[in-house]
Amino acid sequence: METYETLLTTLALMMGASWASGINLYAVLLVLGLGGSTGHIALPAELEVLQDPLIIGAAGVMYFVEFFMDKIPGLDSVWDAIHTFVRIPAGAMLAVGAVGDVTPALEIAAGILGGGIAATSHATKAGTRLLINTSPEPVTNWSASITGDVLVLSGMWAALKHPELFLVLFAVFMVTAIWILPKLWYLIKTLLVKIGKFFGLSAAQSAPESESTSGAIDARTATHDSVSILERLQRLKDQGALNEQEFEQQKNKILNKHTH
Repeated sequence: METYETLLTTLALMMGASWASGINLYAVLLVLGLGGSTGHIALPAELEVLQDPLIIGAAGVMYFVEFFMDKIPGLDSVWDAIHTFVRIPAGAMLAVGAVGDVTPALEIAAGILGGGIAATSHATKAGTRLLINTSPEPVTNWSASITGDVLVLSGMWAALKHPELFLVLFAVFMVTAIWILPKLWYLIKTLLVKIGKFFGLSAAQSAPESESTSGAIDARTATHDSVSILERLQRLKDQGALNEQEFEQQKNKILNKHTH
């Protein structure tokens, strides 16, 4: 029974830290760091470094910055784009630390799972916020940002205090994310196409394509004309109207003209 509970606790911490890192990494670091340093959370030995005051301080500063950046339309998407290279690796590292002292194979597996989970939650958040930014009013953006913060804090609480409940909710999230991500990507692609048309980018791109198509048609027409002329020359030669030397001279002229 104790082994089963330990396994559930470890899985919940690993998946919870990875999932929440994809949404708000600095909130996760604060929760784990402050909870561990105050004795409310028993962190694995590999994550005890998060209790260091320097790490807690750095996470607090970055959380403060993200709190405001995440509520400014446009800048929040830039922030998310930059943090693609921060949240996902951090999620993988936290997952490795959460499983504790295990075999290298298990550590690598945990890192792969943690990175994948962080990437999924990050992509879901970034894609949703990008679509929300199309709305001219800021209330929706603020609401989405605050909802994300609440989700991270409540999700980490559930992962640490009620691992069974968290794992069920986590499974629901992953199924929903897998279903919604392709639709988000389609909507984002449609939005970018419309923006491109608005700024005339589509027309600029279509012009070279039109020129290329026109050039290909002209080349095919010229080739067809040359073949027709050569066939007529061959018939004149067969009828005796042209001798061999005249035929070769006319053929070379046509071929040289087509080449240039």
